[in-house]
Amino acid sequence: MARPDDSVSLSALARLGFDDLGEAAACLTELADLLGRERSAVLTGADAADPDAAVRGMLRVARRDPAPLAALLDGGEAQRRAWRVFGASEGLADFFLRHPEQLSVLAEPSDTLPTADDLRARLLDAVDAVDGFAGAGDDAALVAVRVAYRRNLAAIVAFDVMHDAPVEVLADVAAALADAAGAALEASLAVARSRLRDSIPEREIAAVRFAIIGMGKAGARELNYVSDVDVIFVGGTADEEMVSEARAIDIATRLARETMRGLDGIEVEPPLWEVDAALRPEGKQGALVRSLASHLAYYDRWAKSWEFQALLKARPLAGDAELGAEYIAAVQPKIWSSAARENFVDSVQRMRERVKEHIDPEDAPYQLKLGEGGLRDIEFTVQLLQLVHGLTDASLRTRGTLESLDALVEGGYIGRTEASTFADDYRVLRLMEHRLQLRELSRTHLMPRTPGGLRVLARSTGLAESGDGIWARWESVRREVREIHTRLFYRPLLSAVAALPEGERSLSTAQAHDRLAAIGFRDPAGALRHIGALTSGLSRKATIQRHLMPVMVRWFADGSDPDYGLIAFRRISERLGNTHWFLRMLRDSSGAAESLTRLLSSSRYIGELMEWIPESVAWLDSTELLRPRGGAALYEEARAIQTRHDTIGDALRAVRALRRRELLRTAMGGVLDVLTIEDVATALTDITEATIQAALRAVQREVVPPEDDALDFAVIAMGRFGGAELGFGSDADILYVYDANGVDPGRAQALATKIVAGLREHVTDHRLPLDLDAGLRPEGRNGPVVRSIEAYAEYYRRWSLSWEAQALLRARGVAGSAKLIARFTELADTIRYPSAVDLQGTREIKRIKARVEGERLPQGADPRRHLKLGPGTLSDVEWLVQLIQLQHAHAVPGLRTTSTLGALAAAVEAGLIPEEAAERLREAWLLASRLRSAITILTGRTSDVLPADRRELDAIARILGYPDRSATELEEEYLGVTRRARKAFEQEFYG
Repeated sequence: MARPDDSVSLSALARLGFDDLGEAAACLTELADLLGRERSAVLTGADAADPDAAVRGMLRVARRDPAPLAALLDGGEAQRRAWRVFGASEGLADFFLRHPEQLSVLAEPSDTLPTADDLRARLLDAVDAVDGFAGAGDDAALVAVRVAYRRNLAAIVAFDVMHDAPVEVLADVAAALADAAGAALEASLAVARSRLRDSIPEREIAAVRFAIIGMGKAGARELNYVSDVDVIFVGGTADEEMVSEARAIDIATRLARETMRGLDGIEVEPPLWEVDAALRPEGKQGALVRSLASHLAYYDRWAKSWEFQALLKARPLAGDAELGAEYIAAVQPKIWSSAARENFVDSVQRMRERVKEHIDPEDAPYQLKLGEGGLRDIEFTVQLLQLVHGLTDASLRTRGTLESLDALVEGGYIGRTEASTFADDYRVLRLMEHRLQLRELSRTHLMPRTPGGLRVLARSTGLAESGDGIWARWESVRREVREIHTRLFYRPLLSAVAALPEGERSLSTAQAHDRLAAIGFRDPAGALRHIGALTSGLSRKATIQRHLMPVMVRWFADGSDPDYGLIAFRRISERLGNTHWFLRMLRDSSGAAESLTRLLSSSRYIGELMEWIPESVAWLDSTELLRPRGGAALYEEARAIQTRHDTIGDALRAVRALRRRELLRTAMGGVLDVLTIEDVATALTDITEATIQAALRAVQREVVPPEDDALDFAVIAMGRFGGAELGFGSDADILYVYDANGVDPGRAQALATKIVAGLREHVTDHRLPLDLDAGLRPEGRNGPVVRSIEAYAEYYRRWSLSWEAQALLRARGVAGSAKLIARFTELADTIRYPSAVDLQGTREIKRIKARVEGERLPQGADPRRHLKLGPGTLSDVEWLVQLIQLQHAHAVPGLRTTSTLGALAAAVEAGLIPEEAAERLREAWLLASRLRSAITILTGRTSDVLPADRRELDAIARILGYPDRSATELEEEYLGVTRRARKAFEQEFYG
C-alpha cells in the first residue's frame, strides 16, 4: 500500500491543529475522494480555529452535494475562507448542509462588511418586496427571509474570521449584525403585510403606521451573533378616515405577531433568534403595540427607573422610519431626566446586584456576560455615568458602549486610562462571546469548561496561544473590569449629582449669586469668583472642575464655613496645578470629594495645613492613610531625616515638616471619624515625643563636644503630655534633667542650659507652635529651668510641696538617656507613691483646688463654660484621680499610671470610688477633651472656653458628629454631663 503524502501525515495534521488525528485523516480521505482532489490540495489554507470541526462539516456538505464545495475549494483565498468559516461555526456548516448552493457566498470577497442599505435591499429582494409588501405571504417567503439572513450572516462571519486582528473590528462586526437583524425584521414585516392581505384590505394595511424600535444591543448597533433582539412596537394611523386609531392599533398588533413569528416561529428553516418585546410598557402583561401617545402617557405616570435605562439605546430598526424618529424624539427628554428621580442611582445599583444574585453559582466563574467582571459590569457602569451626567451634558447622549466611553472621556467624567482599559476589556469579552456563540450559532455566555473548548477559543480569538492562556486572559480581564466597575459604579458623586435640584444644574450669574446666598454662603459674590477661577477655560482640569463644582458647592454649604472651605479648595487646587491624580481621585474615589469638602468647610486648622501640605488630599482615598503611623515609625523617619541633612537647621526644618504632616493626618482622621479621642491623644503624644527626641539628638550633637560625651540629659513629660492625653493645641509640659556623670558640675550645668535653649529654638514652629512648658519644675518659674538628678533628689527630699508630688504623678521620660530616665522615675516614685498618707498634704491639695477654682478662671468667664477649670470638667476629674493616687497608689499597683482614665478605672476596680460616679467623671473628662480639640480644629486657635455664639457652637457640634443645628443640644448635653460630674466630684473629693 502506498504511503500517503507527507503533507497529510498524522504529524502534519497535528501541526495544523487537528486533535482527533485518526478521524481527521479518515474524513480528509473521504472528502478528497468526493471532491476528486488530492488530500494535500484539500488541506491548502487549513488554518482553522477547529480544523476537526471544519473537515467534518465540509464532509457532511460534500456527501450531500460535492459540486458547490468543489467549486469553492480552488486552492486560493476562497478555500482559506471556507476552512476559516467551517472551523469557526458548526452552525453555519449545518446551514450549508441544508443549502449547499449558498456556499457561493464564501467565494465573494470578504475584505469589507455589507452596509445597512445593502443588507436591507438583499433581504427585501429575497421576498420580492414592493412598497412594503412581499411578493407572497406564505411559509416559503418566511424561509426565504431566514435563508437570505443566514447567507448575509455568513458574509459577516467571513469578514470577521479572515481579519488579522478581529478584536479591532469587533464594533464594526457588531454593527453589521444589528443592521442584518433590522433588515430581517423589515423583510419579515413585508411578509406579514402580505399575509394579512387575505383578511384585511391592502389599503387599510398601507394606512397603518407601524414602527419597530430596536432596544438593547440591537438599538445600540452592538449585537451578538446569537442574541434575542429586543424591540418595542409603536402603531398609529396615517389616515384617520381610512382607518381609525383603534383599528390601526389592532392591525399593527397582528403585524407585530406575524413579524415575530416570521423570525422565531417553527418552519422548515430553523428560527433565527427570538424577537423579544418584553421591554414594552407593563412588560409581557401590557399591550403588544401602543400608540405613541399611549407610550408617553405610561412613561410619564408609571415607568420605573430601569425602563428609562432600557430606552437609552432605543433606535428605529424597521417599519415606519418617520414614526420611529418621532418616538425617539419624544422619549429622549424623559430618558435624560430620569436620573433626577428619587433614589435613581441606588435603584440602578440594586438592579445590577440582583442580576448577580440570580446567577447559578456553578456558572458564576464562567459567566462572560452577567458575572462579576463581565460585560454587564462595563455596560451598567457606562450607562449609569451617562444617565447621571447626561442630565446636563448632551454630548453623553449616545447609544453604543464604546462611543459612550469616548464621550465620557472627552467630557472628563472618566479617566483616559480607565476608559481605555474598559474599552479594551469590553472588546476582548465581546470577541470571546462572539466566538463562543458562532460555534453552534447558539445563545451562550459561558466560558468553555473543557481543555479542548478553551484551546479552540484561544485559536479562534487569537488572544492566546493555548487553552491555559485564554483562561488566564479571561481572569485578568475579569479582575480589571471588576476593580474599575466597583470604583466608578459606586462612586458617591453619582448619587450626589443625580440628587441636585433641577435649578442648581445650570444657573445664570444672578441666579447663582442668590442660590449661593440661600444655601449658606456669606459672601456669594466672592464664592462666584472662586468658582469661576476653578472652572473657566478649556483644559481638562477645568472640565472636571465644572463637573465637580455643583455637587461640591452643595457639600461645602453643608459645612459650618462654606466660604472658607471654597477658597481653601481653590488654593489647594492651584497648589496641585495639573497633578494628574488630584481631580481624578475626587471624581472617582469612594467619598474623597465629600470628605474634602467636609474637612475644609469645618476646620481652619485642617484647611491651613492642607494648603501647606496639599498632597495630603491623597490620604482621603483610603481610611488606612488617615490612621496614625505610630511612634516607632515616626522615630525611624526622624532618624532617617537627620542622616540626610548636614546642618541642624536643615534637619530640624524637615522634622518640623514631619510634625505638621502627622498632626494634619491625625486631625483629618479625627474629624472624619476614623479615630477615637483616645486614638487622637495617643497619636498627638507620639508625634510630640518623636519631635522632641529628634530635636534633642540634633542639639546634643551640636552643643556637647566629644570630650563631654559622658553628660547624660533627659526630657520628662508632665501633665497631659506625661499622661499621653494631649489634645490639639495642648502645651507640652516638661522637666529637664541632666547627670554630669564625671563632667565638671559647672560645665555640665552650662551645657545642659545650652541644650535647653537649643531645644526651644529648634522646635519653635511659627506655623504650628509647640510650646515646651517647664512651669511644673521645682520652685515653678522662679527655679532653674534645668537641674541635675542630684539637685532634684535634694529638692524633693527637703522642700517639695504637695502640689509638686501631685504633678509628678504624670511624670514620664520621653527623650534622652534611658539610664537617667530610669533614675528619675525611681526618684519620682518615692515622692508620688508615698507609703503613708500625709493628712496635712491632703488638706493642702483640697485647699489649693478650691483656690484655683476662684482665682485662675479668666476674668468675666462663665465658670460653667470653662472646659478645664469649670465645675465637673477636666481639673475636677484629674484632681480627684490624683488625690486617690497619692493616697492609695503605694498599696494598689494599678494606680501607678500616668493615665487619668487608666487610674480612674483602677480606682473602681480597687473599690476606691463607686462605678457610677467614675462613669460620670469619665464621660465629663472625655467630652471636655473632645470639645477642647474641636475648638482648635474649628478655629485654628486654642481656647478652654465653650463658645456662646450659636453659629460657632453649631460648627463644633458638627465636628463632634452631631446633626446640623445642634448647638443647643450640645450645650445642654455638656452642662448636664458636667453638672452630674461635679456632684460626683464633690462627694468623692471633699467627702
